[in-house]
Amino acid sequence: MKKILLVLLIAFSFSACEKDDICTEETTPRLILEFYDISNPANTKNVVSLKVKGSGAFDDLDLGVFSGESKIKLPLNPTATTTKYSLILNSANTTLANEDFIEFNYTTQTVYVSRACGYKTTYQLNNQDGVVQSNAASPDVPWIQNLTIQTNSITTENETHIKVYF
Repeated sequence: MKKILLVLLIAFSFSACEKDDICTEETTPRLILEFYDISNPANTKNVVSLKVKGSGAFDDLDLGVFSGESKIKLPLNPTATTTKYSLILNSANTTLANEDFIEFNYTTQTVYVSRACGYKTTYQLNNQDGVVQSNAASPDVPWIQNLTIQTNSITTENETHIKVYF
């Protein structure tokens, strides 16, 4: 009798299991930077040896070096209201390397996606100081000549959020 109860208990515990859900929806979006030619603002421009690394709270984050790309994706810190990056153009050449900083200031909102995906964080860039550009401590000319915010709301990776002109 004890064996039958044990078998029934095991059978009931496995009958409650469901198939694993697979998340097919977009989760927390990254910020999309797209680079443009300052002399011809309608044309995108590929970066050359652009090293991107976190700064401040993201010091240990190194996104690597981008070459031949006009668009990059940057993760924002979902547990903070600011994220700062160091962008070093021509990083492979120590004499031509030029470092600028971009700081993003935002508010976050946690949104339920689905049972399979759980929650995602969306971002809203601040109206007054959503993007702040600064130059490195060295006395060089900033390589980023202009920034324009295309949308303050970062809810998807399907659109450009910031245009960078150089």
